[in-house]
Amino acid sequence: MPKLTVHDRKGNKVGTYAVEPTDFAASINKQLLHDAVVMYQANARQGTHKTKTRAEVAAAGKKMYRQKGTGNARAGHKRSGIRRGGGHIHAIRPRDYSYSMPRKALRLATRMALASKVQDDELVVIDELAFDAPKTKDMAHLLKVLGVDDSSLLITTEGVDTNVYKSARNIQRVDVSRASDLNALLLLSARRVLITKAALDALKSSAQATGAKTAAAEG
Repeated sequence: MPKLTVHDRKGNKVGTYAVEPTDFAASINKQLLHDAVVMYQANARQGTHKTKTRAEVAAAGKKMYRQKGTGNARAGHKRSGIRRGGGHIHAIRPRDYSYSMPRKALRLATRMALASKVQDDELVVIDELAFDAPKTKDMAHLLKVLGVDDSSLLITTEGVDTNVYKSARNIQRVDVSRASDLNALLLLSARRVLITKAALDALKSSAQATGAKTAAAEG
């Protein structure tokens, strides 16, 4: 079974962690991952875009010139959609882009995304991660000694840790999430994942429990 190196806050090796992709998902379905990511991105859209129709444009409604005798094509008022400054012929209206997928499918997509991180060796495990007070400088130094400061990063803790969040929020391309809030979009948006041993234990146990329930239901 593959083993991940467990680091301490100084970047030293303090142990190993046995884990493999199948601990989270039996296989990785790229189509399901794509569908989940598109859904999360669609749900994040505000949908407040709007353009004006010819009835909403502020302009005179007078006919621009007489119908015949000018040598020009006949024309109505300046609010016509074929003229500069006129209204849009097919005006864009505010809309809701959000939609949902089955909860089981989204949870499976999250486990598949985590399995892909294990499979691609993009998971970095740290024995513990805690700060006495918010300190961006200390967090930046930690990421540097662990060698994860050169790309986008997702820091995952077992529970909510305000000091960890505040220490990382001003660092570019770094996000923080607790293990229970992970989803496919968060995991796949980051190049690497820095996760505490406790958080990985919780995710592994949750995946095993889900797998046991599924097997029991199918049996």
